[in-house]
Amino acid sequence: MAPELNQDKKAWSVLIVSTLAFTVCFMVWMMFGVIGIPIKKALDLNATQFGLLMATPVLTGSLVRVPLGIWTDRYGGRIMMAILMAITVPAIWLMSYATAYWHFLAIGLFVGLAGGSFSVGTPYVARWFPRHRQGMAMGVYGAGNSGAAVNKFVAPVLLVAFGWTMVPQVYAAIMLGTVVLFWLFSHSDPSHLVPSNVSFMDQLKSLKDPKVLKYCQYYSIVFGGYVALSLWMVQYYVGEFGLDIRVAALLAACFSLPGGVLRAVGGVMSDKFGAHKVTWWVMWVSWICLFLLSYPQTDFTVLTVNGPKTFHIGLNVYVFTALMFILGIAWAFGKASVFKYISDDYPKNIGAISGIVGLAGGLGGFVLPILFGALMDLTGIRSSAFMLMYGVVWVSLIWMYWTEVRQTEVMGANAKPFSLQN
Repeated sequence: MAPELNQDKKAWSVLIVSTLAFTVCFMVWMMFGVIGIPIKKALDLNATQFGLLMATPVLTGSLVRVPLGIWTDRYGGRIMMAILMAITVPAIWLMSYATAYWHFLAIGLFVGLAGGSFSVGTPYVARWFPRHRQGMAMGVYGAGNSGAAVNKFVAPVLLVAFGWTMVPQVYAAIMLGTVVLFWLFSHSDPSHLVPSNVSFMDQLKSLKDPKVLKYCQYYSIVFGGYVALSLWMVQYYVGEFGLDIRVAALLAACFSLPGGVLRAVGGVMSDKFGAHKVTWWVMWVSWICLFLLSYPQTDFTVLTVNGPKTFHIGLNVYVFTALMFILGIAWAFGKASVFKYISDDYPKNIGAISGIVGLAGGLGGFVLPILFGALMDLTGIRSSAFMLMYGVVWVSLIWMYWTEVRQTEVMGANAKPFSLQN
């Protein structure tokens, strides 16, 4: 009994300190979502250039996810997480000395390594828990996505009080302290290592599996879209509603915070109801919210019996924020449910498959901000970002219907019994 109790304590210690580390990594990863606004003004960037600036760290964090997942299987999550966080500290500090556009892009590539922490921590924490609790464990760890909201609370205060250059300096100090805490309170278990001679290219062959491709598509929405909108929302509020950067960041956190914290709830729900049911409802809620968010501010004139009369249709800041809040909750559940699919279907290869799916989600977070900027430069419509996301959700709903819903037998001998509890 004593060894089991000790193992359980270690499991929870690993989960708590890993979630803290991931929160800090995500906070750093989303740094440009706030400090990018004064940088854009100083360098006179257009919307496309601004999108690239914010997305650059996301690119690196995405590309390293597959090898990091493989190395975590091979060498263990404790050593990989500690090394990953430590090597980002100098790059974060140097960000405060950048002056030219290419400086920010180059340093941003190194800062972006922090985003790869997801592919390290997910298999690391999952293997400390039994299979029926892995959805919960991965959901709690994934709640570190709330670092995007923490960034929106901390960065604007530092920016207004001391200027944007103070933000990376403080973040570098926080990251260094987190490395020390992580190393002191995390643990290793040799039985969790998965010996493998599989190469990076061999792992990419998993993309030939239609289920892996489908999970990549789902995750490019619930995580890629979350990252993209977390980066995009502060400047959206400033431009669309004319808000101060501190108020804009606070309202943007109404999307980022539930989108991170409630991932743990999504993990518990996925354990209870199954990955398919949770993901199916996530996609429908996303579809409705994005449809409403896509409608641009519109003035139209109608010729009445009393002469021309102009009407205005558009979301005010309160309705807009409420819809973003609901969308954040839905995507929090979706991020957990997609990884429940992975732990159910690939229990012996979680690290590699989660790395591939995480890569797809991260690439979504890289590509989408650039497309948001390009669409705004092209059309002049800010809500075109939501129009794009609405179309992507349509793809997932159709794909899910044909491969999962349509193949489920609802009548006949093999149909599952109906239950109000399910």
